[in-house]
Amino acid sequence: MTMTSMRDPLVGHALDGRYQILERAARGGMATVYRALDTRLQRIVAVKVMHEGLGEDTDFVRKFDREARAAARLSHPNVVSVFDQGHGSDLGGTGRPYIVMEFVEGTTLRSVISRDAPLTPLRTLDLLDPVLSALSAAHAHHLVHRDVKPENVLISDRGQVKVADFGLAKAISAQTSTATAGVLIGTVSYVPPELVVHGSADTRADVYSFGIVLFEMLTGRKPHTGDSPYEVVFAHVNKDVPAPSSVTSSSWRISRDAIPPYLDALVRVACARDPEQRPRDARVLQAMLRESREALLTGVMDDPELTARMGDPLLFTDQATAAPTLPPPSSPVSPPHGLAAPVPAPEPPPATPPARTRTTFTESDTVVPALPQPHQPRPAQPRTHQPRTPAQRHRAPRQPPAARTPARRHPERPPLRQRFDARARARRRRGVVVLLLVLLLTVGVAVGAWWTASGRWTAVPPLTGLERAEVLSAAERGDLTVTFAQDYSETVPAGQVMAVVPPPGERVLLGSAVEAVLSRGPERHAVPEVVGTDEDAARRALAEATLVVGTVERAWSETVPAGAVVEAGVDAGQQVRRGTTVDLVVSRGRQPLEIEDRTGEPAGQAAAALEDDGFRVEVSEEHSTTVPEGTVMAQTPAGGTGHRGDQVRLTVSLEPRMVTVPNVQRMGVEAATETLQEAGFEVETAPVETNHLGLGYVAEADPGFGAKAPEGSTITLFLV
Repeated sequence: MTMTSMRDPLVGHALDGRYQILERAARGGMATVYRALDTRLQRIVAVKVMHEGLGEDTDFVRKFDREARAAARLSHPNVVSVFDQGHGSDLGGTGRPYIVMEFVEGTTLRSVISRDAPLTPLRTLDLLDPVLSALSAAHAHHLVHRDVKPENVLISDRGQVKVADFGLAKAISAQTSTATAGVLIGTVSYVPPELVVHGSADTRADVYSFGIVLFEMLTGRKPHTGDSPYEVVFAHVNKDVPAPSSVTSSSWRISRDAIPPYLDALVRVACARDPEQRPRDARVLQAMLRESREALLTGVMDDPELTARMGDPLLFTDQATAAPTLPPPSSPVSPPHGLAAPVPAPEPPPATPPARTRTTFTESDTVVPALPQPHQPRPAQPRTHQPRTPAQRHRAPRQPPAARTPARRHPERPPLRQRFDARARARRRRGVVVLLLVLLLTVGVAVGAWWTASGRWTAVPPLTGLERAEVLSAAERGDLTVTFAQDYSETVPAGQVMAVVPPPGERVLLGSAVEAVLSRGPERHAVPEVVGTDEDAARRALAEATLVVGTVERAWSETVPAGAVVEAGVDAGQQVRRGTTVDLVVSRGRQPLEIEDRTGEPAGQAAAALEDDGFRVEVSEEHSTTVPEGTVMAQTPAGGTGHRGDQVRLTVSLEPRMVTVPNVQRMGVEAATETLQEAGFEVETAPVETNHLGLGYVAEADPGFGAKAPEGSTITLFLV
């Protein structure tokens, strides 16, 4: 993401006549990064230009050049390549230092943390392993980063992780008067204590900063905070970094996305305040991280032996020295240290022991009885002639042949030589039999010991994430029986294993039963229709749907009876999680309105006021001799309370009606008076001015007979 500032004077400028500044990509406390075009090689690059003032110190310029050259020699797929460096003399003053780097189109680890943290342990280790590969390559070249933080870890659009700004923090800190001041130029949240106290740092400083980044990704927060940078620096020097699991709400006992104890130990040893207790460099730390990652991949959440190993980096030093820095394997090739690997079911013992329990017998291991040597006849002694004595020469006369007794010889007995050979063969056979018996006995003891110690045991295979058929196949290969249960999960797709009891990696006897909990997918419940029902019924319906009643408001309603639900916060039929809160609006019934008496007011004004109050107005008109025309002469109802939409009747005055005065001349005063009153007039009498006789007959009237006069007006009769 880029951010172009039209006010930036460098945009559009060709730096040293080669690097055409296209737009500003980011701005930090030390420098501004621009997206630029290398006009010589016609490629897009990133140019980091130091802020004004950093190039005025010649010692800084020298150190900056040295560190930039050292970073340029660092070639690694996880390191942002440095192409060029220089001092822009055309930027004014003595020239501001700049470096030209590979342009990485994508985002930063800071954006990932801001958007997704806390991250799962496995995703965290997957993202950070390439960072350690980059740091390992740098440490192998005796180059310390000194400013490891999420802002310096770039993630391309293709997912490749790269680390930027190697050696730049060293040049920046060297330009300041004290080490502490130099540290405070950058981000203090990741500063190692020794850099603050002593002003010096080695590869273990990067290990500390990396541990802080690891803590932040696992928890979504930094271990030390404060109102000022100095408070944060003080905390780094005087306070230990807590275990990440201590500041999170989940537990490894109930969730595979929680932080296991061995990962807590890894973070704490990387963030040890004493550098002597940390891993010596990134390669040792990477060996520890990868062993933790393999444990996570196999589903192991607690391994006391592995946790203890994570607290002693020296155990990984030789391993890290021998192992090359390679990308992490896509799947574990061997079980982590201390974990039992899955063992196939034993077969009947063959004539020779299995390869993994083979016992090799040597002269120092087994005493073999000596075979009996065959009998050897005594060699014949050569005869020597001895002279006979006279007595010897004088002997009995030889008997005739017939008188001799021939020697007795068994007709079936073999010659002596054959008998000796047969005895020798028999002794050899006995020796071979004894040897075979000894070997078989030894093999039997070995096989028995193997069977007792490990042969009848196996390990629960990693079943998490597998489907039912795959689980059955894996259990059959491991000579285990499996039972299934089901539960809801927000993270594991339906049909896949979300938990295993006993957990993967645990040793069990052959034929043991393993329970695999299959995910039913996210638990969702339909919101019932509660609008129009009374409040108690709505509460029962929501409780039966495993939902919770939230806030309840009371509002007037002209259409919904009092006590019934007017509105629900979630639409009926919508699928929601268990325990979702649903707010309700309950009717208070029709709102009472006060009726004001508008009698005597102009008709138009009175009607408008009543309609504004919410009433319907009906107007009628009547002639009146007492109320001015256009004035309300009557209102029904004239007061009290009503409801919106109720009708109020207004009677409006018209001008008096004109009536013809009847001719009552020569009529007696009583009859004339009655006639005029019937016509709607009031009557007064008076004597005529002349010739008044007192007869009581009407002579004339005022107004005169046949004239028009307002109804109700007074007619004066003049009597003779």
